[in-house]
Amino acid sequence: MRLRWFAFALGCAAPLALAQSKWVHPGPDGKLVYAQSSTGDRIVDFSYAGYRGGGVALPVVAGKVTVKPTEGDDTAAIQAALDEVAKLPLVEGHRGAVELAAGVFHCSKPLAMNASGMVLRGAGSGEKSGTTIQLTGDPHVGLEVSGKLAQRILGSPTTLSDAYVPSGGSVIHVADASSIHAGDMFLIVKPVTPEWLHFMGMDALERGGKDEHWVGVKELTARRRVGSVSGNAITLEVPLTDDIDAKFFPGEHPVVSHIEVTGQIAEAGVESLRIVAPARSVALGKDPEFDGIVMKDAVDSWIREVNLEDTTNSVRIESGTERITVLKVDVQQKLPVTTPAKPFDFSVNGSQILIDRCSGKGDEVFYMATQAREQGPVVFLRCKFSGNGHIQPHQRWSTGLLVDGCEVPGGGIDLMNRGTMGSGHGWAIGWSVLWNDAAGSFVVQQPPGTANWSVGGRGQHESQPMPTSGGKKGAPLPSGIVESAGKPVQPASLYLEQLRERLGDAALAAIGYAPAK
Repeated sequence: MRLRWFAFALGCAAPLALAQSKWVHPGPDGKLVYAQSSTGDRIVDFSYAGYRGGGVALPVVAGKVTVKPTEGDDTAAIQAALDEVAKLPLVEGHRGAVELAAGVFHCSKPLAMNASGMVLRGAGSGEKSGTTIQLTGDPHVGLEVSGKLAQRILGSPTTLSDAYVPSGGSVIHVADASSIHAGDMFLIVKPVTPEWLHFMGMDALERGGKDEHWVGVKELTARRRVGSVSGNAITLEVPLTDDIDAKFFPGEHPVVSHIEVTGQIAEAGVESLRIVAPARSVALGKDPEFDGIVMKDAVDSWIREVNLEDTTNSVRIESGTERITVLKVDVQQKLPVTTPAKPFDFSVNGSQILIDRCSGKGDEVFYMATQAREQGPVVFLRCKFSGNGHIQPHQRWSTGLLVDGCEVPGGGIDLMNRGTMGSGHGWAIGWSVLWNDAAGSFVVQQPPGTANWSVGGRGQHESQPMPTSGGKKGAPLPSGIVESAGKPVQPASLYLEQLRERLGDAALAAIGYAPAK
């Protein structure tokens, strides 16, 4: 394992005061000061997470169609209203909202939102005076918000010429930038090679005497928009959350392609309602599920003030999603699953995702998790959960997660190597930060050549070996960077301070936070 991690680029600064992180803290002028590793890696600017890239208020879209509940199945009536609004013209990005009156709607099939600029809005998320969608019939997902992403390469690709691109960096150099312009969308491809897999220790996973190889794909990708071009240097609008080290793909160069992305829906919202599934114990992988909301291939969209009860996997932000806000969503699980596999209250598989002031209650559950091979930033901000569940990235190398001011007093928060758990999840997460969180336990581990941070965490920090099949236990894996354990640091919220510094106090007010005095 490389030891570069402890060569901090702190210059000649005076000793830091108590309750401050060495890696990022307010300087004498109040602006954040970032330390770097010897190769330039730093804590990412997470402030780009959220609707329209952070710091923008969610819109209030005018109602166009109202639906009232009946004593029968309401699926067709709600879907017809959604289809009607989907045909309306876009006016400043919006078509209109379908408004569900107060009461209980019974839905035996999924509701589908497949067009930009439309909202499904209830009369409130309370049980007595709000709008309830009661899932009935055969198990199904309550609501699907989805487009159909398509990605096309424009022109001839170029290649990355940097020997090393640090995590948190926003400047890359390419072999030929002559046809690249500000505003272009680019796909950056990081090869997954035997050399890198071996370095990560993920080429020797096995279960039952059979190989269980990690990742299972040949590349990791990141979509980024070009902010500016100077010579062959490209400045990206949003920093990269993974590093790219050329020594792990000898003879190759990462490909950088100008792309056109179509098919994502935008400005789609779900708000002010309640989704309830029949309360039942589920054996995951065996029993069909009543799930809550799935959002896929969507940008600049949101879910706000929605309550979900007894949905197995409740909110799934799937692939093809970018710049999404999930605000004040509550998940209640009355009965735990009956299998070792656990469901997700909030599952994230996109980029620039903000899960803000959400909550939940339940046992034997992942409260929040990232999924496989995604670059952030992804932010869980000031969320609270009760029960014995965990916030835990789930599988196969996502990067750029911030868990900021979250509370899991009866459970845990983990940035870890999941080894052979699941289908060989291995290192689930890197380049990620826990900031001023409270939990019953923390497991924060250090992937090779990478960093995970726990700063200001209140709770027991534990060491664990990599999980293996057959119950074999090895030595505990190296701990991540732990600072100010048991004592919160300044700023109180890393995300909010990064957002304020980038866009000003008005950005905090726009998303419902008062600027710090």
